[in-house]
Amino acid sequence: MPTSSKIAVRLLQIIAAWGVLTTTIVAFIVYRAEQDPDKRAIITMGLGLIVIWCVLGGTAMYLGRQPITRLVRKLRIDWRLRFVLMCILMAMLEEAVTTSLTNAGPLLGAVSDAARITASKNYLEVVLFHSVIVFIPMFICWAWLLSRYAFEPVEVMLLFGLTGTLAETLSFGLQNLLQVGMWAYVYGLMVYLPAHTIPQDRNARSTRPWHWILAIFLPLVFVIPLALFVLIKIVLLASRFFKKLLRPRRSIIRSTTQQTEPRP
Repeated sequence: MPTSSKIAVRLLQIIAAWGVLTTTIVAFIVYRAEQDPDKRAIITMGLGLIVIWCVLGGTAMYLGRQPITRLVRKLRIDWRLRFVLMCILMAMLEEAVTTSLTNAGPLLGAVSDAARITASKNYLEVVLFHSVIVFIPMFICWAWLLSRYAFEPVEVMLLFGLTGTLAETLSFGLQNLLQVGMWAYVYGLMVYLPAHTIPQDRNARSTRPWHWILAIFLPLVFVIPLALFVLIKIVLLASRFFKKLLRPRRSIIRSTTQQTEPRP
């Protein structure tokens, strides 16, 4: 195993230990002191995500990585496209877990729709408008990075996990940095198996420390065009809405003016 991969494994172990510590403390405090059933349900959903996706899913991916890799490599498509499509599939599986946990809220003690870990209870709405659609530019970025640099699968997992942690922090607040133990694995496992399917003879260059820094931040840059497109779309929809809203008022003003005009 290359030295860089050994460093990545050790960092993932440290992050996992931090995640176990912080999650245990938070869960203990919430279950012991929190009276709001919705907040208790949210913590239970988070624990469910860790157990189902990070622990059970991660174990299954690790044990099945070799046969899955052999199967996927039989697909006669460009490996970069194959990588992106497989990442999308893994992200959709992760969101299937989170959306299922959100919909299981009443079974977990929730009393209102405020208890959720996804933006919506509708799976298609989640993946098409909130999560996976945003991840696609990141996956494309990693396909480009892997075509140039020889990142090992465990390094890809670590670096994308850190990118995901930064994305959550920028979107939802600094408290997500403390949850790196969860987010690093939630996001990292989306790319772990796909990274194993990358051909070893792709003529990629050896990585340097600054390539790690590039790989953490560059995927976020790739999201900017999508964010601008969404922003422009929102502005256009808002302008159409206000135009429709003002039309009836204008017609009322015109009709009133016509009625009050003196007849010849």
